[in-house]
Amino acid sequence: MKKITCIILLLVCAFITHSYGQRPTIELTFTGISDTSYFQLSSIKVKNLTQGGDTVLYYPDTVLVMNYLGIDEKPGLRDEFTVLQNYPNPVRDHATIGVFVPERDKVSLSVTDVLGRQLITSEKMLEKGYHSFLFTPGSEKLYLFTANWKGTGRTIKIINAGPGLASSCSLEHTGYINNDIPLKSSSDIREFPFSPGDMLMFTGYADTLESGFIDSPETSQDYVFQFAANIPCPGLDSLYYEGRWYHTIQVFSQCWMKENLDVGVIIAGSQTQTDNGILEKYCYANQEVNCAKTGGIYIWEEMMQYATLQGGQGICPDGWHLPTDEEWKILEGVADSYYVIGSNIWNGTNFRGTDAGKNLKSIQGWSSNGNGTDLYGFTAVAGGYWWQNSFFEYTNFGVYWTSSSNNAGLPYYRGMRMDMNSIARMLNTFGSTGYSVRCLKD
Repeated sequence: MKKITCIILLLVCAFITHSYGQRPTIELTFTGISDTSYFQLSSIKVKNLTQGGDTVLYYPDTVLVMNYLGIDEKPGLRDEFTVLQNYPNPVRDHATIGVFVPERDKVSLSVTDVLGRQLITSEKMLEKGYHSFLFTPGSEKLYLFTANWKGTGRTIKIINAGPGLASSCSLEHTGYINNDIPLKSSSDIREFPFSPGDMLMFTGYADTLESGFIDSPETSQDYVFQFAANIPCPGLDSLYYEGRWYHTIQVFSQCWMKENLDVGVIIAGSQTQTDNGILEKYCYANQEVNCAKTGGIYIWEEMMQYATLQGGQGICPDGWHLPTDEEWKILEGVADSYYVIGSNIWNGTNFRGTDAGKNLKSIQGWSSNGNGTDLYGFTAVAGGYWWQNSFFEYTNFGVYWTSSSNNAGLPYYRGMRMDMNSIARMLNTFGSTGYSVRCLKD
């Protein structure tokens, strides 16, 4: 219920003017670009990964003011029957629709296709206040959602950008907030929970695209969503680091190195990388030519440079860092054709999603016809891994470290196989193990 009510708070805020008094605030401003050109946002979702809860902005409202000491006064509400545009828009797996009812009465709801065929019809007695509905699309690419209250009708268009796996569309009433709830019991409901330094996930929607990133704001910030993909990072086509050139690749709001990292001095697979002041690497089968092809292989501690800071620089160049578990989830949400950024499926372990792995894998170098489409230019390669002084699965398996670990100190990694289209999220429970490394621009 907390998630639903946080969403409805922002639906309210999009239609009211509210004074936050003299409480300390952080103001976040959002803009969209594609490469270097302005790109209009349709909505912005902000999720608090530290405390939980989320909230949504709808264009033209692109500024989020967060009062992190609490809201003193209860906001006023409009008295106009309103249907709010679904988010995300477009939808791939499901979307939320907000409806404000000025006073208790029957509300007729319908969903039609572009030809006017009735797909869903229902009539509900709805109380005064804000109601949320969960819409799941079927195979149609465009839907019209209409709500009627006391002779007043409101209609929105819902664009379906997903593969249409459901046999038919569905609509479910999922939440309600009465605008007359006493202030004492409503403060937690109406606030987006936030404290300076909380880790926030930002997702921007524009046209049929979504883009996302993570940050921990402690002061007011101006954020830019990038909606270009499969191009060199604007202004940084390549970089030279430790004797080798690396290309860059923009995957919406993430700028990645296009190649696996290959730095350090090669040591034999029969030896163990240690904290000896020398950056060490393994090359598959002890052949340095394999490092040139698929990058070096590193144990987690060596990659992290014997620190435990999530998102730290580690062995990456200045201005770059080791991607976190949450940043990998954003990449997976972008790359998957069905599950979006922020879908709960990315919180699971083992292989998840539908085809994110296929869309990130390189178009050659994977065995058994396991090549990918490299849809976003990420070019994940099957570099194999090191374990117990031996090498395994070259051309069969591509494994990438994150800089995140669980409460027990076990690090997360990502695995892609030649015979799987999805990506595995796993905890390293095998002891000292060597995987590949990619760097992400700060």
